[in-house]
Amino acid sequence: MSYTGSLLNFISSSTSPYHTVFTAQDYLIKNDFEELSLDNDWKIELEKKYFVKIYDSTLIAFIPHQARRDGMRIAVSHTDFPCLKIKPKAQIIQDKYGKLNVEVYGGMILNTWLDRPLSLAGKVALKGDDVFTPKVEFVDFRRPLMTIPNLAIHMDRNVNDGKALNKQKEMLPIAFMQGDEDDAQDCLLNLLAEQLNCEKEAILSYDLTVYQTESPCYLGFNSEFISSPRLDNITSVKACVEGIISDKRKSGLDVVVLFDNEEVGSRTKQGGASLILSNMLERIYSACGYSRQVFLADLAKSFMLSIDVAHALHPNYLEKNDVTNKPILNHGLAIKMAASQSYAGDAEAIAIIKALCEKYKIDYQMYVNRSDIPGGSTIGSIASALLSMRTLDIGVPILAMHSARELMGKYDQKSLEFLVRAFFEGFR
Repeated sequence: MSYTGSLLNFISSSTSPYHTVFTAQDYLIKNDFEELSLDNDWKIELEKKYFVKIYDSTLIAFIPHQARRDGMRIAVSHTDFPCLKIKPKAQIIQDKYGKLNVEVYGGMILNTWLDRPLSLAGKVALKGDDVFTPKVEFVDFRRPLMTIPNLAIHMDRNVNDGKALNKQKEMLPIAFMQGDEDDAQDCLLNLLAEQLNCEKEAILSYDLTVYQTESPCYLGFNSEFISSPRLDNITSVKACVEGIISDKRKSGLDVVVLFDNEEVGSRTKQGGASLILSNMLERIYSACGYSRQVFLADLAKSFMLSIDVAHALHPNYLEKNDVTNKPILNHGLAIKMAASQSYAGDAEAIAIIKALCEKYKIDYQMYVNRSDIPGGSTIGSIASALLSMRTLDIGVPILAMHSARELMGKYDQKSLEFLVRAFFEGFR
């Protein structure tokens, strides 16, 4: 199995949260998972494999086993990534240049998005027969459509001294040149209508992600690195999917959750701070004939892996990492710890995952933030608070997190996928 080759293909297909879910869905269907609908009653058979899409950008896959004595094993990650989103009425014409009005989604490193070929992917809602049921279509143009040019150094002599970019003024992509008819037309709607083979008047709204089109690639004298967009967090999404596909447990409930909106705080109907996971677990238990009392008892003997990327040691900024816990590329996955519990975990959770790594000879490292530099947070601390379940944060270490292109070690994806497979007892 080529862990990195299949990762690059997964990333290339995952150009928006919706397309990340589609890519995961393709893997699951090929491995005999059956889709259930969120708004229907469920009839569940033990040992069968199922998945549910939540508003198209979140996915839950699960396998209920015959015996329930071992509780639940849950692995979670997120489908979204820092990017630009297209605003409504996006077209701006200035001196014959056609630009698109955008807003920043998540904590992206703005200047890394300059001078790159950019495209669009996402969801478009059209008029339907019932106003409460719009017709939904998905688009991915898969070709360069626009770019955000830098200002020439001759016009900004201090640019190399550091420059703050204004999100409303300097991050607007150039998409077209104005033609004779363009004042009276919305060129973006025309483009969408042509792509969807519909009338532009039928388009009511859209959720469009701007993504950079440059392909993932191997890098380094010995091709030991991967340079790619969206390593945060498609590395973890793929590990979750591979883990549940390889599941070989015979008891308990095994679950994978791919949440949306982690990069903006998770407080959405399909995010990790919602009740969606708790509700889904209760529905599964109920459909299997178990009571709420049984569900709550099983929570106490369950375990959740929260999988998201970690900060690797940067060789040009050694002082930014903790002095004793500093993951290095190509030396294994990172177990993440924080006294503040911004990363979920406790002594027993760490011991369990360390023991699992040692049992299957999986490389791992410890990551803790430098004490005077607070890091980010993850789904783990949010979801575990809602479910009161033992949880641990892990992930592959990367450099340039939240850049348009991030960097990871070629061999670390294998460590991560091996661990998630072992978590579901699918690694032999």
